[in-house]
Amino acid sequence: MQRNLPLALKVGHLRLVAAIAEHGQVQAAAQALGLTQPAASRTLAELERMVGAPLFHRRPRGMVPTAAGEILARRGTEVLAGLTDIARDLASVAAGATGEVRIGAVTGPALGLLVPAARRLRAEAPGVRLSVEVAPSVQLVQGLDSGALDFVLARVPAGIDPSALRVGPGAHEPLRFLVRAGHPLAGRRAVPLAALAGFPWVIQGRGTPIREAVDAALRGAGVGLPPDVTTTASLMLTVALVARTDAVAAVAVQVARLVADGRGGPDAGLVTLDTAEPLDLPPWHLLTLRQRRLSAAAQRMLALVRDQIGQDRDGDPGAADPQGAGPPGNGDPGAGDP
Repeated sequence: MQRNLPLALKVGHLRLVAAIAEHGQVQAAAQALGLTQPAASRTLAELERMVGAPLFHRRPRGMVPTAAGEILARRGTEVLAGLTDIARDLASVAAGATGEVRIGAVTGPALGLLVPAARRLRAEAPGVRLSVEVAPSVQLVQGLDSGALDFVLARVPAGIDPSALRVGPGAHEPLRFLVRAGHPLAGRRAVPLAALAGFPWVIQGRGTPIREAVDAALRGAGVGLPPDVTTTASLMLTVALVARTDAVAAVAVQVARLVADGRGGPDAGLVTLDTAEPLDLPPWHLLTLRQRRLSAAAQRMLALVRDQIGQDRDGDPGAADPQGAGPPGNGDPGAGDP
């Protein structure tokens, strides 16, 4: 037996042995493989020389595998099945049906866009592994630059060279003010921003888009945040505090749609205020790196996200806004940076 037999074996050798073991004749095996009988006979003889032993007993009723032939036929069939699996898996990866997609988003697009896009991805390509990071824009763009994320839905942070980024579609983020249903301001129409300053607040830290927008709006109204302010980026803690106190929380419209009861009434939990002045955040965008080639799976998810952005722009998100409070939304799926 040749010492380098594993390297010398070819797929054609394995296919021929398996076919002869199945059909019992060289001629029938050759026909099944699309070979001539002389070519099949030469290949079998070559393989037997390589193995150093006969692979089949020649009997009047057909060819029966020897011990060596049985091993080669059985193991060869396993190898051929494995090669078929490899080809199928590679084709699946090339089609974006398998693989891993790593994306990031600020809170609003994560709720409004990635949830429905992920649901569609799961239906179309259940073999794709999806991971989503929800974080501030600075952290997301750092992850994009390092290769930890394939694409992000975020704002371009100050100090970042935008030339390295491919800036895709995005949306503005309207803010809503969240309170409990029994809050003194709940149910009132056209509440001035100045009136909100008389209550405790739950809000994100300084430097975040929501905090900057609210601080600027309150300064424009001639007031500022009250001394009683709880600073947190946790949505769960924000909801818990607002539900149990008279605190006011500024959240983007998608967050409000998730946690507020649009019906209002005595049985409602959280509601949004109808404020007199509209308040928006700077727009987020779909960001990718110019010099990075995305995998087929990432391209598939990217296409679904783009399509979801288009659907939201064409839809009527104001109908889904809790209580119809404040100015109608514009289809943006956002909440501020967490």
